[in-house]
Amino acid sequence: MSALLIKNIKQLVQVREETNEPVRGTKMAELPSIDNAWILVKNGLIEDYGSMDTSPDDPNAVIDATGKLVLPAWCDSHTHLVFADTREEEFVGRIKGLTYEQIAAAGGGILNSAKKLADKSEEELIASANERLNEIMHLGTGAVEIKSGYGLSVDAELKMLRVIKHLKENHPLTIKATFLGAHAIPTEYKQNREEYIRQIIEEMLPVIAKEGLADYIDVFCETNYYTPEETSRILEAGKKHGLKPKIHVNQFTSIGGIQVGVENAAISVDHLEVMTDKDKKDLAARNVIPTVLPSCSFFLGIPYAPARELIAADLPLCLATDYNLEAPQAEISRLCFHWLA
Repeated sequence: MSALLIKNIKQLVQVREETNEPVRGTKMAELPSIDNAWILVKNGLIEDYGSMDTSPDDPNAVIDATGKLVLPAWCDSHTHLVFADTREEEFVGRIKGLTYEQIAAAGGGILNSAKKLADKSEEELIASANERLNEIMHLGTGAVEIKSGYGLSVDAELKMLRVIKHLKENHPLTIKATFLGAHAIPTEYKQNREEYIRQIIEEMLPVIAKEGLADYIDVFCETNYYTPEETSRILEAGKKHGLKPKIHVNQFTSIGGIQVGVENAAISVDHLEVMTDKDKKDLAARNVIPTVLPSCSFFLGIPYAPARELIAADLPLCLATDYNLEAPQAEISRLCFHWLA
């Protein structure tokens, strides 16, 4: 049995003995810690911990953490880490004053990413994603969720999910996969969106379930993307195949996405840059986790989610990076760690 003792820790941070419920509201400001501490790890799992006056005998492997803090790794629950290439050319449009919605309407944004991804092989996508995973691991991330959604066709969405499955099985980080086939309406289905939704439900989901390609299902419920009714249909179809819902909502407008998430017992509702009083009230009554993405607001120049208001309403709050092809991870991490300071 391999063992590692980390001793003389200046401060061991976040030592909650047990919690089965999300930490909510003002309790999120509490940070239980132990000064002058030790922690024992056996076979990759925490065995025990305490103050140095109760430290066990040193095993063969010891780290002296004098003057240092030990804290949990970052758990990043919303990323688009697998992609073909960056979209820096779209910053020209941003400089000229175009909004995200205007760039997307002209074929940019998600649709641009889908075009680039269609030309990449699984091997190329795996290689580039591995570099990003190594980067975030060295920045302190221990677990990460990765979405599809840059495929927008049966073949390309399945390709993305197979890439994510390969990463799950071959990278030391804990990885969860999310099927986001409903990230946008492909250009060729703008006049027949029902056909693309049919492909998601009848062609993509059965293969995803058969091959075990995803843990969650996601939909971009937003004006000019997917309606609440369409979102609910897709989430319900995903649940029938064993996928847990978590959705993009309220990034630009409030159209009922919060309520769809609540009705479908979504694990989380993500973005929340635009929130009405009704949205906050409906969310407060349920166990759905509000997830905010401040780096998205920073890079798109849109409002920030009202995180302090959600905390004041005694809600839990999750912070994630939205790591995607527009923003460098180091800057995302800096923004997320300091935004709520």
